[in-house]
Amino acid sequence: QVQLVESGGGLVQTGDSLRLSCAASGVTLSMGWFRQAPGKEREFVAAISWTGTNKRYVDNVKGRFTISRDNDKKMMWLQMNNLQPDDTAKYYCAAAKDVNIMTSMSAYNSWGQGTQVTVSS
Repeated sequence: QVQLVESGGGLVQTGDSLRLSCAASGVTLSMGWFRQAPGKEREFVAAISWTGTNKRYVDNVKGRFTISRDNDKKMMWLQMNNLQPDDTAKYYCAAAKDVNIMTSMSAYNSWGQGTQVTVSS
C-alpha cells in the first residue's frame, strides 16, 4: 500500500473552481477520487487508468470535473469547475489494485484522509 495525502479543499461559492491534489508516497496503478457528504455513503467521482489514457466520471460531474495524473511526480489532481452546493463533501484520493479504471470502492486498497470541499449557495 502507498500513503496518499490530499490537499486543495476549501470553502467556495457556487460557480467557483477548486483543484484538489493527491500526493502518493510510491508507485500507484489506477487511481480515483471519491466523496462523502454528511449522512450519505461514500460515492465514486472520477477514476484514471495507470497510463492516464482512460478516464471515467460519475454523470453529475461530467463536463465540470477533470481528473489527471503525473506518474513521474506521483501526483493526481481533480480540477473542479462550476462547483455546486451538491458537490459539498469530503473528497478522498484512492489507489487501486489494477492498472485499469475502477469505479468500485472495493477495488481500492489505499486511501487518503480526505479534504473538505464546501460550496455555499
